[in-house]
Amino acid sequence: MTTFERDAKTLELPWPFTGRQDELELIRGSVAGGRLGIVVTGPAGRGKTRLVTEAVRGTDCARVAGTPETRGLPFAAFAHLLPENVSLHRAVQLLSGVRLLLVDDAHLLDDASAALVHQLAVHGRTRLVVVATDGTRAPGAISRLWTGELLPRLALEPLPREETAQLLAAGAGGLEALTVNRLYRLCQGDLRLLRELVGAVREQGLLERVADSAEWEWRGPVPVTATVRERTADLLERTGPGERETLDRLAFGEPLATDADTLDLAALEALEADGLVHIDDHGTARLAHPLHGPVLRAAAGRLRARRLARTSSDRTAALETETATLTRAIAETDVRAVPAPVGEWLVDEGTGIPAPHAAVRAHFARLRGELREAAAWAREGLRTTPDDRLCRLELTLATAQLGDPGSVVTWAGEPGSVAARSGDSESVAAQAGASGAVVPRASDPEPAVSEAGADHRRSPALSARPGDPGTAVCRGTASGDPSSDAPAGPAGQPAHLTTDSGAPRPTAPTTPSPGQPAAPAADSRTPQLTAPTTPSAGQPAHLTTDSRTPRPTPPTPPSAGAATWWAAARGDLDAALDAVGAEPYDAVRLGAPERAAGRLTGVFAAHADALARGDGPALDQAAHALEERGFLLFAAEAYAQAVRAHRDPGAARTSRTRAVALARRCQGARTPALAGLVLGELTARQRQIVTLAAAGLTNRQIAEKLTLSVRTVGNHLYSAYTRLGASDRDALPCLVELPEAQPA
Repeated sequence: MTTFERDAKTLELPWPFTGRQDELELIRGSVAGGRLGIVVTGPAGRGKTRLVTEAVRGTDCARVAGTPETRGLPFAAFAHLLPENVSLHRAVQLLSGVRLLLVDDAHLLDDASAALVHQLAVHGRTRLVVVATDGTRAPGAISRLWTGELLPRLALEPLPREETAQLLAAGAGGLEALTVNRLYRLCQGDLRLLRELVGAVREQGLLERVADSAEWEWRGPVPVTATVRERTADLLERTGPGERETLDRLAFGEPLATDADTLDLAALEALEADGLVHIDDHGTARLAHPLHGPVLRAAAGRLRARRLARTSSDRTAALETETATLTRAIAETDVRAVPAPVGEWLVDEGTGIPAPHAAVRAHFARLRGELREAAAWAREGLRTTPDDRLCRLELTLATAQLGDPGSVVTWAGEPGSVAARSGDSESVAAQAGASGAVVPRASDPEPAVSEAGADHRRSPALSARPGDPGTAVCRGTASGDPSSDAPAGPAGQPAHLTTDSGAPRPTAPTTPSPGQPAAPAADSRTPQLTAPTTPSAGQPAHLTTDSRTPRPTPPTPPSAGAATWWAAARGDLDAALDAVGAEPYDAVRLGAPERAAGRLTGVFAAHADALARGDGPALDQAAHALEERGFLLFAAEAYAQAVRAHRDPGAARTSRTRAVALARRCQGARTPALAGLVLGELTARQRQIVTLAAAGLTNRQIAEKLTLSVRTVGNHLYSAYTRLGASDRDALPCLVELPEAQPA
């Protein structure tokens, strides 16, 4: 007899249950009162069993489970609840006294057990929680539970990105935003795969500490674990004529045009029919699952990788096209998600990206409210070009709006940083100008906006070829060496290099300040917003989906000044407003719309006007328009401002709910408008004093900063304690934090 010794591993505790609050309440409600139960379905690894286990925790619940090995044994799943050689009729009678029955892996039940579950549902004396996996053949008696409308069905959706981040923070510690994004893309809601990948990355030492941070990052190849092989078995076992060659070509060069010179069309048809390849409306082919590419590249040998990988110039052109596409999206004030995989591949493989591209990615993410992601992109750019001005500025802005001015000063490299600690906004601005993280001024020259790739907003460049083994950009260098012998993987070059056609590229694509003309729109997805009948430059009009129709120039989204948000992060709103210069929308976000009068256009002007008039419904409309265009943080702030403007308590509650829901998607944003969500109905002065007190300032320091008497500060704090239900100032730091979804 041969004995295989298995590697001994320390048993790990399960990760804390996180998220799924709505689904949890739905399941609990379905087994309460006079309800009969529920069926929970979803793909393997989605967390169905953990969810229902949490839902019935603390109840008197009997539990059964199906297994593949016992499908031929009658009532095998109920062996611990029923006597031997029992009939179906007798089994129903014996189980009628069970108040709650959890049936796990119901798709694996034997026919007799499935019939018993169905009969219990028909009789209705026992509440049932039934779990079944999609994509497998279930007994007819089980599928008829929901098709016959005996029980409601909950089809479990993938865990949202923000809840996946919470789960990773609770179970794996602090991972930086780009690592969270990578895990989320690869796992596609498969929580079992997520945990195994995190464990494999840890075991193989692929996690590295982010400089000046408590977070960890993962760069490099995907570990091919047992679960990864299981999930990609149908991919790796393809042996049809030309199929594996087609898959490998896509793995190293997706997206590719579906033409006979590039791909085997017969093989491509077979792969598409089996769901392994996706063909989009533009006729380009890509692998159907983000996990497939890394696995195929890992399985390819070095020589095969060299043959399949494309040239550096192709990938450089593709990266520049992505940069121009993102720049155009910002100029069109439409920052909804845009496919841009080349930059993500470069970062995932650990080869580094050019600083100009990183700055645009950071700017795009910050406008979307993805502040931690914006900071991570800026850090990636600073790896290749440590003194890049735009990356330093984006890192400063993102970190300040996360409420951490200390980290801003550290990363911006401010000498001394005394002014930042003291809250002197003028000194902060002076220091920012002396370093790399400067406040942009109207007189600063603006690099030209690239027009390359303008017509490919929906379709990334066909020349995107990840995986060229000979031209990878090394981390920590400013550019790649085409002659280097690096491992197979995607690579990129600085955006100022020329393409194959010799056309010059911009060194740092940026967008003009509000009010400056922007590039004409080239994407039909921009939503129709109410606008003046005669649009002026920088003002949106009613847009059509016909790309041949000339479009008016849209407004450019505002960006913030470093000094403004440094001061705001320290709770000094007066200094923050004094620092507002060329970015008038900052004043609106800080609650002073009168300072932006006549300086904004489009939805930003509508937001400012509604706030100036104290019009709650108009603020809700502006927030909705901002949300539609992808400005989630701006929308959350507008909803938060609407809470105080509404006269109807019901409308105020609705606005508060929407504001909190959007703010939770902004990766920990802490801005003055959002602080108002948790500081209740305090006056503006009370909120200002409470924020400073929560930051650790004494009453005397607050009085000196705000030019008040110490007694006045004490009276404001006492009133605030009463309204907030706080006993003393020690509770204030918890109150000014944005509320997070609580784990079950």
